[in-house]
Amino acid sequence: MDTKIRIYLADDHQVLIDGMLSMLKTNPKFEVAGYSLNGENLVEDVQISKADVLVMDINMPKKDGIEVLRDFATKGFCCKVIILSSYDDVKIIKEVLKLGANGYLSKQSAGENIIEAINAVANGEEYFSQSIRDRIFESFSKIPQQSYINEAMPLSSITERELEVLKLITMEYSGTQIGEELNISTNTVETHRKNLIKKLNVKTTIGLVKYALKHNLIN
Repeated sequence: MDTKIRIYLADDHQVLIDGMLSMLKTNPKFEVAGYSLNGENLVEDVQISKADVLVMDINMPKKDGIEVLRDFATKGFCCKVIILSSYDDVKIIKEVLKLGANGYLSKQSAGENIIEAINAVANGEEYFSQSIRDRIFESFSKIPQQSYINEAMPLSSITERELEVLKLITMEYSGTQIGEELNISTNTVETHRKNLIKKLNVKTTIGLVKYALKHNLIN
């Protein structure tokens, strides 16, 4: 039998916890390891539960999600973390990703996306719900062309076409979709992606998105 993904839930609303418990327990791949209604002692509780994935509200009594992430960053992450929030402020998204979160779900879409998100982060990927990706792209598209040139040395070599490709990558467009959007071949898209990865010294496509966040290509 395949090993189940152990999940720990943290939210100050019992109704939401109950809803997620009901949904997750119907999936044979998942095992709910426990839950908390506040952030106090959450790091220790998650460690004891041996959870693989923590789904955590950003607003909680006693200790909020940002503080919990800082605790994890100090003590060492024992699991993947998905932030669950009513906020789609890109500054908050940037902060939690810099602190080590692996995913960000809006509460409005959690019911539709939570299973997909858990599977993604458990497999080493990062996950943004569609509304969050939209907010990231919206903020990205507002950056003046000149603003990225002096941000960091690697950015100075990015061409306008590569920046267009990078914007669409943040939207999780496939190579084919990017090619159709920009009227270029899939091979050309792949060349731009590889050039971006090399120029920005990252390892994966997700690394490109995180680089854009870190260096304020997305405000």
